[in-house]
Amino acid sequence: MSEMLAHLRLMARYNAWQNGSLVAAADALSDADRWRDRGAFFGSIAGTFNHLLWDDALWLARFDGDTRPELSVPVSLDAPREWEAFKAMRRARDRDVLDWANGLSEADLDGVIAWYPGGGDVRVEKPATVCFAHLFNHQTHHRGQIHGMLTAAGASPEPTDLPMLG
Repeated sequence: MSEMLAHLRLMARYNAWQNGSLVAAADALSDADRWRDRGAFFGSIAGTFNHLLWDDALWLARFDGDTRPELSVPVSLDAPREWEAFKAMRRARDRDVLDWANGLSEADLDGVIAWYPGGGDVRVEKPATVCFAHLFNHQTHHRGQIHGMLTAAGASPEPTDLPMLG
């Protein structure tokens, strides 16, 4: 197995672990605290969680060949509003990411991903490995925001250091 394929599978495991940690820490907050505007790019802890849920679905659809996933993947920073529903969706999406990463082949690393961003007419094509790396980089970026908001709200997420992954 190539180093890139091994890395993508490691990052999928890291993604699920970190999402689980942040969700568990957010369980300690009230619904109002999860939705409180904290000045982050997507406002609240819940809004940022929802952004990641939506964006992960977009990228997985693109990886599956959908060049216009915005037409079929509902976008909302406000949904799901119900915490238990969100948690179930997050766990399912993390399984989707793990299944995707574990199903990748060496040949998939040589491809390109194409899509039309924002419903536009200009087709974008990028190397698959760049898009795959972006999925995990984007998650890490916004999870860092969630971690900071949770910590400021008095919650205690687990460490984020990759070597701590079991």
